[in-house]
Amino acid sequence: MPAGTIYNHETVTLDGEEYADCEFRDCRMVFSGGAPPVFDGCRFDGCEWKFEDAAANTLAYLKVVWGVGGKAPVQALIKEITGGGGR
Repeated sequence: MPAGTIYNHETVTLDGEEYADCEFRDCRMVFSGGAPPVFDGCRFDGCEWKFEDAAANTLAYLKVVWGVGGKAPVQALIKEITGGGGR
């Protein structure tokens, strides 16, 4: 994607994309489970983050794991994601 692009009120497909110095305003950010996007120096204002297809299936799986007593591994993943995993 061109660097410095401003997205307004758009649905943005994220899988495998790279964004540099972009601004996203009130956009629907959609990730479907492909290659993770790269954001370099981007800003987000009022965006909605959606998970579809394989990404939604992964979240549904984590919900099942949580519900059958796997709270600790799911919490460990969240801790790792948020940088609290000590790594």
